[in-house]
This record gives sequence, C-alpha cells and structure tokens, in this order.
Amino acid sequence: MEAAESDLPSAETVYQWRRKRTGPRGFRVGRHLRFDPIDVRAWVDAQLGEAA
Repeated sequence: MEAAESDLPSAETVYQWRRKRTGPRGFRVGRHLRFDPIDVRAWVDAQLGEAA
C-alpha cells in the first residue's frame, strides 16, 4: 500500500456511504463494486471543504 492510499477511509466506510446513497462515485466490475481512490480522495476533500 502506498503512503498516499493509507489516509483513505476503509473499504467498509465507503460501502456504508454507498448504502446511504452518499459518498464517491462507484462502478461495477462484474458482480463487484469498485471505487477509484482518486474519486474517494476528491470526495473526502470536498466534504472537508464544506465543513470548514
């Protein structure tokens, strides 16, 4: 795991956001749901910007 990825939220957290219909954009690969780490980071940064 790269250092830049270590500060991303856990996969379970991202899946919880998905269940609540919030969070970053995801996409399906076959039966599996995937999230682009760049999209996750951008979404988290946007949320932090709104909170400030």
